[in-house]
Amino acid sequence: MTGAEVANALFVATILVYAAAMFSYAVEYAFDKRAPKRAKALAASGGSSGTVAPGGGADTASAAADASDEGSSEAPISPAAARGAGRLGLVLTFLGTAALAASIVVRVVYTGRWPWGNMFEYTVGVALAGMVTWLILVSRGSVPRRLGLFATFAVTMVLGTSVRVYTEAGPLVPALDSYWIIIHVTAAIVASGILLIGCVFAILHLLRRGHDRRVSDGKPVRFPINIAERLPDATVLERLTFKIHVFAFPLLTFGIVAGSVWAHLAWGRYWNWDPKEVWAFIAWVVYAAYLHARVSGKSAKANAPWIAILGYAVMLFNLTAVNLVFGGLHSYAGV
Repeated sequence: MTGAEVANALFVATILVYAAAMFSYAVEYAFDKRAPKRAKALAASGGSSGTVAPGGGADTASAAADASDEGSSEAPISPAAARGAGRLGLVLTFLGTAALAASIVVRVVYTGRWPWGNMFEYTVGVALAGMVTWLILVSRGSVPRRLGLFATFAVTMVLGTSVRVYTEAGPLVPALDSYWIIIHVTAAIVASGILLIGCVFAILHLLRRGHDRRVSDGKPVRFPINIAERLPDATVLERLTFKIHVFAFPLLTFGIVAGSVWAHLAWGRYWNWDPKEVWAFIAWVVYAAYLHARVSGKSAKANAPWIAILGYAVMLFNLTAVNLVFGGLHSYAGV
């Protein structure tokens, strides 16, 4: 078996493992009702921790919620089994991420070059950066484990889409044979992967906000809004979305600046009005608008998640349409 075949086998294994992890997270998300009940118990007690006055409060309410959970026989899967499925999902996510990283490393060894030479390799790098971002968040306790359902779904879709532009491992085209590919493209990939997770949380925030609004208005909650019933509080999701974008924006900026320097060295100009340059700048402007809206007035802040989603839509357009439809100096899709 050649190195390319090993890399491809690891890539396919990654998709299968992530799909299994997604199913495991779905079981936990659907059947472990402990977390929402504890949240309601905390809200009812007026506290934010488990240590309150003896005889009542969060500890008592939380214990009652757990007891109600464990004693329920209505669900086909018990909460304890659901949490076990969630733990399995996390293990599978680590295994899938290791397989994806190994696939990239094998491709590097086989080709003897940096692995960002075409659209397929770029997309795989974005998926790896996105999943590493989510694993860091869940390992730090910043997000509930069950939200891995949405992270693995997004990354699996990215990997599945990358199959459409699969390119055999081979040498770099001469224009990309530069150490700047390590600097510029790696920065762009890491920023894109982090922003992918930021987009996921922006969507979840909007779902949770829509759910809460319909409940407070006494309106029926239907699909897909009813998915948000098990999500964290809308405020938590909004703050997490903001923090992710604050971290990724400087990386995106650095990637664009590094690309301009490389363009000057390769083509004699920092800016060539190439379609990919233009759309990268448009994405940067949209994300700058998101950050500005987030720290502006209440009305602008309410619309900020939509701007974040628009930003990633522009990023996807730049990755797909600009690579596959428009011609230009950045026509390195490899398909």
